[in-house]
Amino acid sequence: MARDLIALDADGVLLDFHLGYAGAWQRAFGEAPRERDPLAYWPMDRWEVTRLDEPGRAHFRRHFDNHFWSTVPAIEGAVDACQRLHDAGHLLVCVSALDSEHEAARLRNLRAHGFPIERVIATGNAAGQRSPKADAIAALAPRAFVDDYLPYFRGVPSGVHRALIMRALTDTPNAGAELSDAHSMHVDLADFATAWPAEGGAHATTDHPGSPDLPPSTSPKNVR
Repeated sequence: MARDLIALDADGVLLDFHLGYAGAWQRAFGEAPRERDPLAYWPMDRWEVTRLDEPGRAHFRRHFDNHFWSTVPAIEGAVDACQRLHDAGHLLVCVSALDSEHEAARLRNLRAHGFPIERVIATGNAAGQRSPKADAIAALAPRAFVDDYLPYFRGVPSGVHRALIMRALTDTPNAGAELSDAHSMHVDLADFATAWPAEGGAHATTDHPGSPDLPPSTSPKNVR
């Protein structure tokens, strides 16, 4: 196992897909959506957006292009958290359920924000019960894998510490019996970066609580 490697999800861990979604909506329809529920897990619940018919969805999807995937805002504190992990000697790799055609755009996005990340692995998002990230995580053999979508831990090797980011708790999928698949839970990546040296890679749990308008290349955690 590569003891110095940590695998990080992008949307919801490093990058704020919700803000990116709102920006794409504004570009597509000429008006920024108003916020409805800041604690909503799903972007179409956070923003006051209309349900689209098929032509409207097709128009919206066209705005999830390489420009979009290279300009998603960073989550507050995420760059600093990564820098702390990097300075502690960890190699950071981004593993994202994104189509491979947008892999380079995602890396440009991360580098533009100053994340100390030199590699993005775009796994795609094949349907099925097993996580589309499981094979990539198995091949990387990282010390830890950090994600904010509990189903993405399915099939991840048991020897990898699975850290769950418990963000946006309204209608969260991060609940139920599968929470036992997470070795630790954190409010955000900064919390993980602080807790990780103390955990030392042990499988310990922290005390933190825990739609049809589908753009292409977007994982199911961002849509319903």
